[in-house]
Amino acid sequence: MLNTGSNAPIEGDKSLERALGHQVRMLRRERDLSLADLAAAAGISHGMVSKIENGQISPSLATVNALARALNVPITTLFAAFEESRDCSYVKKGTGVVIERRGTKVGHIYELLGAGIRGETVLEPYLITLEEEAEAYTGFRHAGVEFIFMLSGEVRYHHAGQDYHLKPGDALLFDAEAPHGPRELITRPMTYLSIIAYPRQ
Repeated sequence: MLNTGSNAPIEGDKSLERALGHQVRMLRRERDLSLADLAAAAGISHGMVSKIENGQISPSLATVNALARALNVPITTLFAAFEESRDCSYVKKGTGVVIERRGTKVGHIYELLGAGIRGETVLEPYLITLEEEAEAYTGFRHAGVEFIFMLSGEVRYHHAGQDYHLKPGDALLFDAEAPHGPRELITRPMTYLSIIAYPRQ
């Protein structure tokens, strides 16, 4: 697995082992077998079965095959809980859903660029366009954090009592629970990427 510059923790390398262990435990319990029963039937130690069910070791193919025989299932069944698939949201240019957010003023266009990703954190990426008739508004407040990246135009952006002069290429990351928004629209129209992240309720 290639690392990026992110400090986000890398998903553990034991995901396959955990999935295998979960499946073995589920099948064992469905058959009303104890750890000792399964160990005896598979011809492996009680401790080995326990470690496998807890995803602590990578068992050999021979051991996995012995477990499958003892549980009377095809070996592929033991890997059924392991899924490589991950959510992905793909939006072609110009096809994002236009959202009218609470507090939005005339001339503020929000185009949602992705949605539907599962997980503990909700991520809302918007392409925001402030048109010629757009008005300044600094009363936005919502949960989470927000990241802004200027693409075109020029704005003086307000956050928590301080203003930031943003030009194309500039970025701003802030606590979105504090009042924020464009205080002065210097060059219109303008566009910027806004990514909002907050815990899923």
